Amino acid sequence: MGFIGGTVTLAIDKDRIGVLIGEHGKVKRHIEELLGVKIEIDSKTGEVRISPKDNKLEPLKLMKARDIIRAISYGFNPDVALMLADDNMFLEVIDIKQYCSGRREDIVRIAGRIIGERGKARKMIEELTGAHISVYRQYVAIIGDYDQVRVAKTAIEMLIRGRQHATVYKYLIRARREMKLRHLGLWYGGPSSEL
Repeated sequence: MGFIGGTVTLAIDKDRIGVLIGEHGKVKRHIEELLGVKIEIDSKTGEVRISPKDNKLEPLKLMKARDIIRAISYGFNPDVALMLADDNMFLEVIDIKQYCSGRREDIVRIAGRIIGERGKARKMIEELTGAHISVYRQYVAIIGDYDQVRVAKTAIEMLIRGRQHATVYKYLIRARREMKLRHLGLWYGGPSSEL
């Protein structure tokens, strides 16, 4: 991944190129129109180049387009990935290999813990944080606002390190309560404000 002369270049998995392009080019075109960028895809190598449309360099829009494309490459549905166009949404990626030997069996076992039986663990993390989670190959990607991503990442790391699912769920319930209180405090001006 690089940023050279106003162009962002990244490589994505060839399996995800079709999703990035979309039916009749719909997804690619939508990203281009939404962010005012031009996307060029080399389907043989998986290289994606993002450049400003009309030579108007807006680095933030280039970075947002990059994150949307990265999210799609990590297994997210384009509709979820497009949430990253919002300034308050973030993408966090965890490489499971960094937490284990890197052997395929270890990665599959850890991914299985994160997903849970019939997807229960992943669903619980998503429901209790409001974040979106994708487990794709050796990566776990998270999309959400700052608090959602922070709490979901902590829960996932707890599972990776072998904590019991029940312990992680208790953490999530407590963190959810704290997030709600924090949001209420921001909404109403904090604990010292008068109504």
